[in-house]
Amino acid sequence: MKKKLIKPFAILLAVFLGLLEVGWRFFNMVVCCKRGEHKKERKKWFELSHIRENHPRNGYARVYNESKAWCLEQKMQDCYIKSIDGLKLHALYLPAEDAKRIVILSHGYRGSRFGTLSFMAKYLHEHQCDVLFIEHRCCGDSEGKYITFGAKEQWDVQQWAVYVSERNKEKLPIYLYGQSMGAAAVLMASGHTLPAEVKGLIADCGFQSMEGQMRDMAANWFHLHHIPLLLIELDWFCSLLAGFHMKDADTAEAMKKDTRPLLFFHGEKDTYVYPNNSFQNYMLCRAEKELVIIPGARHLCCAYVDPELYQHKMMEFFEKYD
Repeated sequence: MKKKLIKPFAILLAVFLGLLEVGWRFFNMVVCCKRGEHKKERKKWFELSHIRENHPRNGYARVYNESKAWCLEQKMQDCYIKSIDGLKLHALYLPAEDAKRIVILSHGYRGSRFGTLSFMAKYLHEHQCDVLFIEHRCCGDSEGKYITFGAKEQWDVQQWAVYVSERNKEKLPIYLYGQSMGAAAVLMASGHTLPAEVKGLIADCGFQSMEGQMRDMAANWFHLHHIPLLLIELDWFCSLLAGFHMKDADTAEAMKKDTRPLLFFHGEKDTYVYPNNSFQNYMLCRAEKELVIIPGARHLCCAYVDPELYQHKMMEFFEKYD
């Protein structure tokens, strides 16, 4: 009798451990920080064709590299804050001559201070905007072991806004400008108390929720249309190891609470964060808002595809709400 029970038990245990291993690998791939010696592993696991195809380096390499080089040449001030969970977070501040406003830049998933935002950072600085390049937890010189898809980054963005406000002696208007996950973090932060000088938010290709993004990636990248067990495992690891639940990384409630004007951008051909995310955020937002869809633009490429329209919309937004 015992022998008969041992075999099915062993099979169930093997299946359980196999599923747990899959969940762990997925968590390690998308949430765990990858730095230094893990660089090769990151390329092996995560540099999929969708990522390469959507990046501005694909088609706009010259402009991308030139603006990044420009940022590296500038003399900037190191800034630091401590997150609500005790991490030392880093940013770089670039003042402009006769500044009219301050723009806080919030980069995307596994991004960097001088990555895809460099192109618009250069433009903003040349148009009398002080710029703060924040480095999200687990990126650049900021501490952290886990990327939380906005669940904790939203509080970091809020704290950076407070940091800038406290040093804003001239009471210049402040704007929060994010791309991709950085845009989602900005949208989530809009549901919290922000300094009075924060006049508006700009969200370029932001997603609505971590869970929705995981579902989209599974369905459209790997043709896995039903992944409830994987999501349960991912959420379990996020809670146990990284201190958050996927439901914490969701813009819906913030969009219902936000009172500040919002300017949304999204690329029509974005296959990394699908345009329906910005449509959903736009529909949920109860504040003054505008959604600009850039024809032919992929993920993070709106400003590169039609810089004239993109920059015009942004300056128009500033002038309206300064």
